[in-house]
Amino acid sequence: MRAFLFPGQGSQKVGMGAELAAASLAAREVFEEVDEALKQKLSQLMREGPEDVLTLTANAQPAIMANAIATLRVLERDFGIALAEHGACVAGHSLGEYAALCAVGAFSLADTARLLRLRGEAMQEAVPVGEGAMAVLLGAGLAEAEALAQAAAEGEVCEVANDNDPTQVVISGHKGAIERAVALAKEHGIRRAMMLNVSAPFHCSLMAPAAARMAEALAATPPGAFTLPLYANVTAAAVSDPETEAGLLVTQVTGRVRWRESVLAMRADGVESFVELGAKVLGPMVSRIDGEAEVRSLVTMADLEAFAREIA
Repeated sequence: MRAFLFPGQGSQKVGMGAELAAASLAAREVFEEVDEALKQKLSQLMREGPEDVLTLTANAQPAIMANAIATLRVLERDFGIALAEHGACVAGHSLGEYAALCAVGAFSLADTARLLRLRGEAMQEAVPVGEGAMAVLLGAGLAEAEALAQAAAEGEVCEVANDNDPTQVVISGHKGAIERAVALAKEHGIRRAMMLNVSAPFHCSLMAPAAARMAEALAATPPGAFTLPLYANVTAAAVSDPETEAGLLVTQVTGRVRWRESVLAMRADGVESFVELGAKVLGPMVSRIDGEAEVRSLVTMADLEAFAREIA
């Protein structure tokens, strides 16, 4: 069994998608459709930068999705590899869950782009700039991260945002609390803690205003039926019901990304092979979660061609 994976924020970089667009009409059509949906030359920003503008949450979220879906479309149209025929399930990391839903037909590409633009804007506006922060804890498991977050909170928000793999957990909350956590990390047996260069404290309770806006948006643009089950971030379990998934997408804004548990759940359900589309971020995480899993990250035309040859 094979799972297709869709990356999240942090995987954006200037030049993303340029090679695919130059080589494939299928990729160019994805970028053009997203540009049209957003009334913005996002594809030019992806291709040329500047990086600080691409990294803005409202740009990065639809850009990462567009790049992943362009990669998928090239695989499907240029190489004849249909997702539903060659995959058993999908999963995405944070915003990647929207890309995964687009991939299995729950959202149109245009709607996915507009939802992610709104999601990025809502997350940015939920907390004034400078009041929130995030940090990555390296060499930390979930138990150590939770203990550190509790010790550093001191009445402020300090929560585990991403349980990525056995060696990497991300915390999120008020800036002061996150700074205290970084200072206390060594005392809690955590090898290294670093502040992240992000514009808002994602996946914590401070994002409640953004969750409310996404509830309205998803009520107006609900997901439709999907062709493959999706492993949701907040439950680390398979979901196939669109109405249930709409609720989980709202919860996801403030909830923890349970990526480590999601991969373990897919493995327990029989997934042997994981294929990441558009970046090389989730693949290495999967390898750290389960060294016996087969992992591929498809970014370039050469990657796609080699993968297509293998499974044809």
